[in-house]
Amino acid sequence: MVNPNVQGKTYPATNPYLVGREKIREFAHAVKSTSAVNLDLLSAQAAGYTDLVAPPTFAVVIQERSLATVLADPEADIDFSRVVHGDQRFVYNRPIVAGDELTSELTVASVKSLGAHSMVTFETKIFDISRDLVCTAISTLVVRGED
Repeated sequence: MVNPNVQGKTYPATNPYLVGREKIREFAHAVKSTSAVNLDLLSAQAAGYTDLVAPPTFAVVIQERSLATVLADPEADIDFSRVVHGDQRFVYNRPIVAGDELTSELTVASVKSLGAHSMVTFETKIFDISRDLVCTAISTLVVRGED
């Protein structure tokens, strides 16, 4: 059972992650994106961007750095071997582009018990080097109880 006392806890910011052009292309291929702004620099620039634009779900790469922190926290008591991904949403202030240097800060938004199971919702704010909010990633994990 996940410790309900971690609800509201905010974890320290992650180290900066420099978004690379090839990482964006690799991610775009992995998610089967055919958008030219994800794959072709000239197309992205013609659309008004400074560099390649990351697909919307790319923010999970940054969010996972914060999730690793909470999953390693003994106080949270989350057994990752019992985790099922329940939900994922992204709220963008602007697109992520190659060259962005991003950090993230995770807050445990809620911990709910459902019988022997727990539902934990995380809100991860992703900031650029100027500390401007780029995206908020919201995910819910279901932690299965003991059999």
